[in-house]
Amino acid sequence: MSEADRLTIEGGLPGIDLMEAAGKAVARQAMVMTPAGGTVLVACGTGNNGGDGFVVARHLAAAGYRVTVRLLGDVGRIKGDALIAFQAWQGTTEAATNSGWKCDLVVDALFGAGLDRPLEGEAGRIVDAINRSGSPVLAVDLPSGLNGMTGAADGPVVEADATVTFFRKKPAHLLLPGRLLCGKLVFAQIGIDASVLAEIKPSVFENLPQLWRKDFPTPNSDGHKYARGHALVLSGGMTSTGAARLAAGAALRAGAGLVTLASPGNALAVNAAHLTSAMLKRADDAGSIAEILADKRFNAIVAGPALGTDATAREKVEAVVMARRRTVLDADALTVFANEPGELFELLKRDGQETVLTPHEGEFARLFGSISSDVSKIDRAREAARISGAVVILKGADTVIAAPDGRAAINTNAPPWLATAGSGDVLAGIAGGLLAQSMPAFEAACAAVWLHGEAANRCGRGLVSSDLDEGLRQILREMA
Repeated sequence: MSEADRLTIEGGLPGIDLMEAAGKAVARQAMVMTPAGGTVLVACGTGNNGGDGFVVARHLAAAGYRVTVRLLGDVGRIKGDALIAFQAWQGTTEAATNSGWKCDLVVDALFGAGLDRPLEGEAGRIVDAINRSGSPVLAVDLPSGLNGMTGAADGPVVEADATVTFFRKKPAHLLLPGRLLCGKLVFAQIGIDASVLAEIKPSVFENLPQLWRKDFPTPNSDGHKYARGHALVLSGGMTSTGAARLAAGAALRAGAGLVTLASPGNALAVNAAHLTSAMLKRADDAGSIAEILADKRFNAIVAGPALGTDATAREKVEAVVMARRRTVLDADALTVFANEPGELFELLKRDGQETVLTPHEGEFARLFGSISSDVSKIDRAREAARISGAVVILKGADTVIAAPDGRAAINTNAPPWLATAGSGDVLAGIAGGLLAQSMPAFEAACAAVWLHGEAANRCGRGLVSSDLDEGLRQILREMA
């Protein structure tokens, strides 16, 4: 945001005008949250976030609200545009303390998005007092104490009921726990031109359809099933077949023209009894996988769901990678390399095919143990993508998708009931189905994650993984 401000100011719009617009936007939201004539305490720091707060206070007072500014820090430290805003405020200003925060609304304008350290001392005590007060809280840009880049709460953080932000969302608005601490997110335009975004060239995005819609596959009216791709899904043994069938069904639903399940001999009967739309081939070992993949019409592979973690499973995964097809490696396909991840990464980089890895946090820690857990989820996913040469879907309630070139997307539409057995298998299948249709790997991964979350939202509470197929069908029909 500071870079957007700088470019806008260099373009001729005074900084005080941006501050005035931001303050007005926050004041409008404050009026929505506060009864007419109510009491408002505006907590201000001495920086530009506090400057926004002074503007908020002035507009609320002019509208008939009873407003007091509570300042953290010395007046003498207020500089630049914030000082202009402070001087324009003619109402009551008092020192911020760690008591007396009960009111109709607290406006949090203490610290902005640039804060990258835990709050300590008096600042931390004031934040704790605001949280204890039980008063509704409206934050300016970000709740004070929240790390703007990581979304982490490393110390006391204001627990906001709503947050007004400007220009574009920050990572902390999307990542957990920041997303929850922001409360309702209200977006306000304050005069920063859209062209500024092109100059900034952001590499982190919210995972929304506009990020990948142009690459989403649309069947040609004169096409045939092989034109839509043929995906191979590897099945586990006789007692572990459901995961692969979930993935196979999802790949078909996502649009793959054909899907074949590669099944060990002892699982052929159980798979055959449950499969209708997908085909079935026997594959007991890596050699069998290689024989199947000699048919070049197989252009995408999903390996890992309940595949097993023995030596045979690893050999099958190696055969998949060496086949140089567009590939999703999930679950057991990652676990079999947990003790020797470098060997997997060497294979992926050597063979050069587009690959998507789909670890949850536990699998990620085993596969990418060299990456510090102290950095943001975005940075961890990016580093994993760089190391592996693959697109990485780091799963969770705030799934991050990262590409080797540094692009990253944060997903926000996953409901809590998506945390159920088999949902990851469905995600792997959706990604595989999109890869089979030649969608670029990063965009395919982003689309798969968004579709997965949206399908779960359609299903609602009580979801089991097999329900996702119907939710996905509804969404795809609407996208047609």
